[in-house]
Amino acid sequence: MKRALVVVDVQNDFCEGGSLPVAGGARVAADIGELLHLWSAHGPEAPAYEHVVATKDHHIAPGEHWAAEPDFVDSWPVHCKVGTDGEAFHPNLDPQPFDAIFLKGEHAAAYSGFEGRTVDGSGLTDWLRAHGVTAVDVCGIATDHCVRATALDAVAAGFETRVLLDLCAGVAPDTTGAAVAEMQAAGVRLA
Repeated sequence: MKRALVVVDVQNDFCEGGSLPVAGGARVAADIGELLHLWSAHGPEAPAYEHVVATKDHHIAPGEHWAAEPDFVDSWPVHCKVGTDGEAFHPNLDPQPFDAIFLKGEHAAAYSGFEGRTVDGSGLTDWLRAHGVTAVDVCGIATDHCVRATALDAVAAGFETRVLLDLCAGVAPDTTGAAVAEMQAAGVRLA
């Protein structure tokens, strides 16, 4: 079984100091960065991933996803705008040994990494299958939004899916709890 790590939206705007910060985002970025360092070093403590990929919010003009008066359910403050520092990966992720980066949401809301595409147009499902991946670990920001959507789509696409909760940050306890319950009910394993 080939397993891949999917790092979801660990971007400046979703960490402390960003336009849509999630408490604990910078810590999660640092912890994932440590895991990536171990993986890229290929030492005895390296996690057993065949591939490591990432997703990014990559908004140009996502319509009603951005709002001057957001409801924080379907509309949000401007975030991860292409060409801004907010769209960049958080510096705590350095090094960034990603095999592929999937950009999502240029002109619409996009929560799942499976809605993203690489610069050459590959979707996440096809990319993982082309590389023989059958199982994924998902981590990143936010547990109750893009991590949840990515994990649910991974299960729906037939991948054995596990969410690494210690490497995730959620927006709020109630929505995070509901997301965790929904993922478990769909067959996502939690670690």
